Parts: sequence; C-alpha cells; structure tokens
Amino acid sequence: MRSEFKQVVRLLKQNDEVSLDEALGLLQDTVFSFSMKVCGQRQDAEDTTQEVLLQSLKKLSKFDSPRALVVWLYKVAKTRCLMSRRKSKFAPKEALSLEELMPDKKELASFQQKTSETPETIAVRRENAKRLRDAVQNLPPEYRLVLVLRDMEELSDNDVAEITGLKPGTVRVRLHRARLFVRKALERVQPPKRSQVPVSTAKEQPPRERRCREMFAQLSDYLDEELDSSLCEELEKHMDGCEPCQAFLASLERSIEQCRKAPTEWMDPKSASELRRSLLTEYQRALARRPVGNRASS
Repeated sequence: MRSEFKQVVRLLKQNDEVSLDEALGLLQDTVFSFSMKVCGQRQDAEDTTQEVLLQSLKKLSKFDSPRALVVWLYKVAKTRCLMSRRKSKFAPKEALSLEELMPDKKELASFQQKTSETPETIAVRRENAKRLRDAVQNLPPEYRLVLVLRDMEELSDNDVAEITGLKPGTVRVRLHRARLFVRKALERVQPPKRSQVPVSTAKEQPPRERRCREMFAQLSDYLDEELDSSLCEELEKHMDGCEPCQAFLASLERSIEQCRKAPTEWMDPKSASELRRSLLTEYQRALARRPVGNRASS
C-alpha cells in the first residue's frame, strides 16, 4: 500500500485548512494517476477524479484506517472508470488464453541466442514507456484492473480481491495472464497464429519443451513468493539447467519492474488547483453540517 494513504489519514485528523488541502491534493493525484492507467483517456480520468472525490467528501473524516480508505477509494474509482472508459477498437474482446501467451518453439530458440545487447535492443528499451501504456490499454478491462492495482498501485492480493470482488485465486490467475500479455508486448513478440490443429496435439510436444511451458505457468507465483516450497525447489532445479526458461523469467521480471516504475500521470495544474479549492470548500461545508457531537469525536 502506498504511503500516501497513511499521510492522508494523519492530515485529515489535524482538521486545519492547510492539512486538508494537502490531503485532498494527495488523493487527487492518486485517483487521477490510477484513472489514467485504467481509462487511458485524460478527459475520462479528470471526470473520474472529480466525481470520486466529490463522493468521498462526506466519508473522509470517518476513516481511521489507511487500508479502509484505500479499498473504498479504489473501489469507487474502479466502478467509475469502467463505466466511462472510451473503449479502444483494438482492445481484445475475449478472455486471455494462457496457451497463446506462452512462448512458442521459435521464441524459445531465440532466447538461447540473446547473449549481448545491440543498438536495436537499446532503441527498443527507449520505446518501452509508450509500449507499456499501449499494452496496458489493450488488456481486457478485467485483466487491466488487476494488473494496475497489483503491480502499478502496489496493493496486496487481498486488497485487490476486495476492491474487485474476485476471489484471491482468481486475482492470481488474471494477474499472471496480464503480466504475460504485457511481457509479450514489451518484448515485441508476435502472438502465435491460431492453429486449426486440435488442442490435444499439445501433448505431442517434446518433453523438455512441455516441461518449460509448465514452468512458465507458475512464474508469477514464484516471483511473488506465493509458490509452495516443494514446487519452488522443483522450478529452480529446472531453471538451473534451462537457458530459455532463465531468459523468459528475466523478460517477465523486466516487464513487471517496468509496470512498477511506470511514471505518474498528472492533472493539468490549473484544473487540479481549481478542483482542489472546490473540494476543500465542499468538505468544510460537509463538516459544518455534521452534528456537533460527531465533529468532536472525529
């Protein structure tokens, strides 16, 4: 959980104009940045920020727990974002298939050939910020939301589950598939063509390659230290002698790290200042309308 929320709760308890302005500013920045990642459109993000914070004014002084504030605020912002988002015509219209997100035989072979960085790979890295934004926006909404909350907003699996209404196990599944989708986009790997061959032919893969693909399905749990110790030992033993798997793990780690270090999006300073002044006025009015006894105990 971001440290800003602890600071917001502390500032709200001080109940003076300077502290309230600072608290609202922190919340404004957080909601807008989150909304940009989910909505992808500045106007949608600004509308979401204004509506969410207006809804929050009557409740802010009641939050003693930073986690309760986190869950409530993201839950409201999530609902508003998914309702208003201007859908991209390029967005996938189906659930992500784990099978299609796995590396094919050609990519596995290419991992063994990548021994040094070239001018081309350096140029590719410079384009990654834009490609990351595009990749996140091209995720189906239910996967994008989990990725943004977990890897970009730094929330726990349990917090994400409570905000989205999903079971923790479902959060883990969607997170892994979203990470694989983003990894594929950042590595410029073309998705494998849909084959007309029955799925059962997957059993005909060479044992080594088939084992690699089994390992890939567990990598998010391994990286997040959610994997059973015996399975962890088995995976590490396999990794020790498998360069393609080591390279794939490294590429997945790079994409996750890039998500976690994604730059914060900021509102237009003038719009942000005007909104904050309006919110501060409304918040003070909301406090003034509360019974004296309730104000004294807040």
